[in-house]
Amino acid sequence: MPDIICISPIDGRELVRRPTPSGAEIDAALTRARAAQRAWAVVPLAARVEALLRFLDSLKAMNAELVPELAWSMGRPVRYGGEMRGVEERVRHMAAIAEQALSPVMPEAKAGFRRMIKREPLGVVLVIAPWNYPYLTAVNAIVPALIAGNAVMLKTAAQTLLTGDRFQQAMDRAGLPVGLFQHLPLSHDDVARLLASGGVDHVNFTGSVEGGKSIERAAAGSFAGVGLELGGKDPAYVRADADLPSAIESLVDGSFFNSGQCCCGIERIYVDAAVYEPFAEGFVALAKGYVLGNPLDEATTLGPMAHARFAALVREQTAEAIAKGATAHIDPAAFAANATGTPYLAPQVLTGVDHTMRVMTQESFGPVVGIMKVRSEDEAIRLMNDSPYGLTASIWTTDDEAAERIGGRIETGTIYMNRCDYLDPGLAWTGVKNSGRGVSLSEIGYHVLTQPKSYHMRLGR
Repeated sequence: MPDIICISPIDGRELVRRPTPSGAEIDAALTRARAAQRAWAVVPLAARVEALLRFLDSLKAMNAELVPELAWSMGRPVRYGGEMRGVEERVRHMAAIAEQALSPVMPEAKAGFRRMIKREPLGVVLVIAPWNYPYLTAVNAIVPALIAGNAVMLKTAAQTLLTGDRFQQAMDRAGLPVGLFQHLPLSHDDVARLLASGGVDHVNFTGSVEGGKSIERAAAGSFAGVGLELGGKDPAYVRADADLPSAIESLVDGSFFNSGQCCCGIERIYVDAAVYEPFAEGFVALAKGYVLGNPLDEATTLGPMAHARFAALVREQTAEAIAKGATAHIDPAAFAANATGTPYLAPQVLTGVDHTMRVMTQESFGPVVGIMKVRSEDEAIRLMNDSPYGLTASIWTTDDEAAERIGGRIETGTIYMNRCDYLDPGLAWTGVKNSGRGVSLSEIGYHVLTQPKSYHMRLGR
């Protein structure tokens, strides 16, 4: 059985190593989960909600340890304080709406009958979390699944293996029943066997398109529900009436935060010709101010990418674009930590780009962004839709009616106006095309994690 190993992007050292469980151990975990779930499902909803709020408090209490742990694991600078603010927002929202979201649906009254649709838990939910936002992405499914009465098994990415331990500690300290939540360091083969076994009732996966395809293949014939969030090539459209200083500041952050390793980060920008020059000039000036270095240093604003191979892909896309005529506006040599063959990669802004270049059509997932001039709304929409992905898109304008009109024509799961790179837990988080299927967060997220059960009762007999 192979070990799961995390290599730190900071200095290449082995950070943690865990053996994968045996088949018998996985079967035993499933048995525990089934037993715990049956008992948990009859616990009153209010008590389940309270337990998950205790979990939140337990996780928050660890944050001083979690922040440097994330820096060592995947390179995010400590100055940004980790993920707890977003985690808390999502957990508290899903807790607050649980009663309404899970309450029975009552059709119109019908004489002599009582009719309702109740929402019952699915059973055992497998959550497969990515490394780029290991806490935020995981709670999207873990917390509503547990509140809804399911058991949860968590598989974390090797790069952020320690986050699974932290989830387990917080759940245990919150007093959740033994076996209800279990972190297992599974291999890809373990996941495939687990899904094929029929022991899982729903799987929520966040990761690559190829990873999503492998999950669908493994679950085929098991009748398990499948939720897939597979990333994107998220565009922004800056209209002539945009507030340029605000658009520049937000889009630079949306492009380079977390070294560009965000599913909903900005990867391509289309700017109206009337404001193209000042926008590009301001964008480049702000991007040059990043500080690339050790993420444990409070002065660092751009840490290493999670792995050298991720940085290599971004370098390849950038080099290809330049060879095809794009202009690079940032000199990597100005960033002392930048070094080929390492995860340390300077930010880059490209102009003179087009859709023959991979950097404008294939996911980069790194600190590079292309800025392209457009001369009409129709051209911007055509280019934004010219992608196999459809996770989010942002429109920068002072005209909210125009934003809604344009948004209706863009093939994407979420439309933003004057913001980007953010998940509102009150809205459905979903994608179209190769960005995946299924929904997390919002009331609809609860519907995905439950099974409707109809009651049709004739009265008085």
